[in-house]
Amino acid sequence: MEASPSSVVRRHEISGWERWLRHPENLWLHRVLFQIHMLVGMIASAYLLCMSVSGSAIVFRNELQVSANPNSPVFRAVEWLVEFHGNLLLGDTGRRLNGIGGTSLTLLCLTGVIVWWPGIAHWRRSLTVNWRSSFARINWDLHNVLGFWCFLFLTMWGISGIYFCFPQPFNGIVDIFNREWPAKLGFGDVVLTWLSNLHFGRFDVWTEALWALLGLVPAVLAFTGMFMCCHRLLIRKGAPLPK
Repeated sequence: MEASPSSVVRRHEISGWERWLRHPENLWLHRVLFQIHMLVGMIASAYLLCMSVSGSAIVFRNELQVSANPNSPVFRAVEWLVEFHGNLLLGDTGRRLNGIGGTSLTLLCLTGVIVWWPGIAHWRRSLTVNWRSSFARINWDLHNVLGFWCFLFLTMWGISGIYFCFPQPFNGIVDIFNREWPAKLGFGDVVLTWLSNLHFGRFDVWTEALWALLGLVPAVLAFTGMFMCCHRLLIRKGAPLPK
């Protein structure tokens, strides 16, 4: 007795889902997203490292500038860092480059959260770091763990970075929202204000301290990601990375 076409389709769908659950690395979509993640990460790694360190440093910008003489080296250093973080010291060109950088970070987050899934047999191990393992394994674990647990922060920084550099699309969405739902006038503006505040974490001294610490996560991810790329492409010549 031949199977009906619908049962064949169902078996095919179940088979694909099972492959995703157990061996996602064998799916073509996973491989494509992994290559995109790796390529974008390699290109943007130096940029993300610089933005990470400078961003963490200027979280306390207000406190540093209030306590410093405007002519002091500390004040000038803070101003230089703010200018560097905002537009790479290149004016409008640098701001547009920062917009591309924010887009790259957002893309890395979206591809990374999918690539992170190691299969149902290994997902718990991808939530912690095995500090007793080899350096390559620790590096791999650290990249996975930080990327997973800090996903929301990283995505927020990417999207808010795009907003600072290319505000027109965001403002256009807010205008449409306010026009369609006039009873909730101002809601979109509140969202954008919160997005701006969340980028810097300037709510109180505790959030500033937390943001300054978490702001270094992209730098760690850039380093660990580049190490994995070099390890994969040069040392192991394309061999699969640890699971």
